[in-house]
Amino acid sequence: MLDFATLKTIFISLGCGIAFGATFSFAKLPLPAPITFAGIVGIFGVYLGYKIHLWVS
Repeated sequence: MLDFATLKTIFISLGCGIAFGATFSFAKLPLPAPITFAGIVGIFGVYLGYKIHLWVS
């Protein structure tokens, strides 16, 4: 189960993402994030590689 600190971090991160997304949309700027599923999977791959490295070392 996720503890309170982890959930708090997740929701703060989500809130910041929503705020930045709305700001970029309001300013009519392109999103600074991948808009395709492959890009999202790539970001997850970077995170997963980081976690695997921490686990192995």
